Amino acid sequence: MFDVDAVTAILHEAVEEVILPRFRALAEGQVMEKSPGEIVTVADREAEELISGRLRAVVDAPVVGEEATSDDPSLPRALNEEPVAWLVDPLDGTRNFVNGRPEYAVMAALVRGGETVAAWIVQPCARRVYVAERGSGTWRDGVRVRRSPAPASPADMRGAVLTRFFGPDARRRMEEEAPRFASVGPGAYCAGVDYPRLVEGELDFVLFHRTLPWDHAPGSLMLAEAGGVSLRPDGSAYRPGDGAVGLLNAADEACWKTVRSLLVG
Repeated sequence: MFDVDAVTAILHEAVEEVILPRFRALAEGQVMEKSPGEIVTVADREAEELISGRLRAVVDAPVVGEEATSDDPSLPRALNEEPVAWLVDPLDGTRNFVNGRPEYAVMAALVRGGETVAAWIVQPCARRVYVAERGSGTWRDGVRVRRSPAPASPADMRGAVLTRFFGPDARRRMEEEAPRFASVGPGAYCAGVDYPRLVEGELDFVLFHRTLPWDHAPGSLMLAEAGGVSLRPDGSAYRPGDGAVGLLNAADEACWKTVRSLLVG
């Protein structure tokens, strides 16, 4: 057992002490490129350090953080090799944050036996907190959230597809088939925003190619616990440490099958 509320408090602490004071107030030199096309800020690093240290006091387990992994790529092995591990994304949607946009989030998940068993998403600007535990549902600010079924026709379905990491054939297929849906956009460029939008009914499906564990473990559990479907395109279960690519998230099984047949093949 562990204290779910204690983790929520830790994420709030990072938000109040590190992240919000830097929002729209980053100084020169506080935004760096950690790899081609990938940026990091002092807020990412300081928030991860704060969160990681506090989480170990809740459950003494390795912490697989996004920024720590950029320095030590072997860290994600803990998701498969250790009985319990934490995942931390201290600032999901960093580019939005740097550009002064409110679509960013702070996320954490607890992985036990290779499966996500608890998840947290805090959206600082929206002042929303999402929490999920396996078998206990998904909750927004203390109110249980249940995903309603998607419309039956693709013409009424709204989705998001981040094509940045798609190959040419997959991108071409998406472009050809997207007009069959009510709308298909790129999403918020923040998993910590797109998953809650799917859970809440603003979107009916979200398709990703790259599935880094700290980005997708929290939201995929929340969607499943709210009644939605989060599976690999081949229909296999998502496990944060499996190293596979592609993740199709949908409001229900029928929607998942429809989107897969049209956008994935």
